[in-house]
Amino acid sequence: MSDTATAPRPDEKDSELKRSITGRLLFFYTLGDVLGSGIYVLIGLVAAAVGGAFWIAFALGVAVAAITGAAYAELVTKYPQAAGASLYVNKAFGNRPLTFLITVSFLAASMAASGSLAVGFASYFSELWAAPPALLVSLVFVAILVVVNFIGITESVVINMLMTFVEVAGLLIVLIIGIVFVAQGNADFGVLTQIETGGDYSSPALAVLAGISFSFFAMTGFENTVNVAEETIEPYKAFPRSLVGGMLVAGLVYVLVSIAAALTVPVDTLAGSDAALLEVVKQGILPFSTDFMTNLFVVIALIAITNTTLVTIVTQPRILYGMAREDVVPAVFATIHPVRRSPWVGLIFSGVVVSLLLVIGTLVTASGGGIDLVGRLATVTVVLLLAIYALVIVSCLKLRGQDEHDEIFRANTPLLMVGLVGNLAILGFTVYDDPHSLIWCAGLLAVGGVLFLAEYFFGGKGTGATTPDLDETTAGKEA
Repeated sequence: MSDTATAPRPDEKDSELKRSITGRLLFFYTLGDVLGSGIYVLIGLVAAAVGGAFWIAFALGVAVAAITGAAYAELVTKYPQAAGASLYVNKAFGNRPLTFLITVSFLAASMAASGSLAVGFASYFSELWAAPPALLVSLVFVAILVVVNFIGITESVVINMLMTFVEVAGLLIVLIIGIVFVAQGNADFGVLTQIETGGDYSSPALAVLAGISFSFFAMTGFENTVNVAEETIEPYKAFPRSLVGGMLVAGLVYVLVSIAAALTVPVDTLAGSDAALLEVVKQGILPFSTDFMTNLFVVIALIAITNTTLVTIVTQPRILYGMAREDVVPAVFATIHPVRRSPWVGLIFSGVVVSLLLVIGTLVTASGGGIDLVGRLATVTVVLLLAIYALVIVSCLKLRGQDEHDEIFRANTPLLMVGLVGNLAILGFTVYDDPHSLIWCAGLLAVGGVLFLAEYFFGGKGTGATTPDLDETTAGKEA
């Protein structure tokens, strides 16, 4: 729905980046970002919180996320530039410290997500080779992705689409198993209405809210889509349909996969597994060798996790690069390798921070700290992103009537209010349920604060502006 034109539409030719992404590719790019590895890693935690009805948590979570996606769709059609939440908040409030906080929060969320995914990768990898310690596997996994990014091999949207097909293939296997199980007459549909209230949560509402909090990690990723706004053909038409549509399709797949898992595997088994979807395959329902199907699914899950983690690690040094160019962090982070054209200093720094998260988390767990490292890092990611999402919705409402033209997508205002309340409710419960996550959030944000202070006291103004640009393909996708 469009507004009356009050300002000229931004000229799509103003961008220096090549517009080559069609609406169809953008849809799969969104689908791939959302339909990533979160459900492979976190479905057991959601089942543990809710019980057999954990599909409800995914359904409600994707509804809140989709409404937030509508706010992003409105803002990206108003400002089709590759900057995302930081740009929108800056446009709405014009407050440099707040814009910096949003940028650092997004960086911190990305690092926490990388750590959570790396632990999930180790859990699936142990199914193929159990000998190496999980921490070692996680650290090597991160190091390999850092090296890959240094070499300069980054995903194009076409590769992203192909990887999405691999991710979907794994989820289709789960769905087929569920369909066969139901066709055999063995399914107990009553389990789909069972909500666990005898554990940590005293009421069904709290149990479902806890499940939404955990499941929301699987909904994230759509915010990365706006970073390719300057490379999208006709973004005013493509983004609303592709962004919101991709999220809704991903949400439908999540709900169906959750139902299939709940019907075929005892909830206690799902809740106690670090690779819960693998438990579905291990039931041996399909007429194939269970060992073969298990190994095949493990490989698919590893590819899905690698794909998502690669995107997050690619993003981190680019954020540091952009902040260095704006004289917000030390100019060294804007250093580009003369041959590979990659921001290698920021890349190494990001790899070190993620690795430290893994080491610290493992040590805390080993010392009896009583944390689930995957869950804790996922919670940190969700806390930071929920705060960003809420502020993006506020920015969307505040910018109404500004910079408008006749091709802007207008999100439904009452729905945006529901989305704002939903984000804040999930954020509030997540912090209440795991207050220690704020310590981890503060630690990650402090890293950005230290860099800011280092630039403020020791940096030289304008140093970042003289650095060479990133390779166009890399900068366009991950700037």
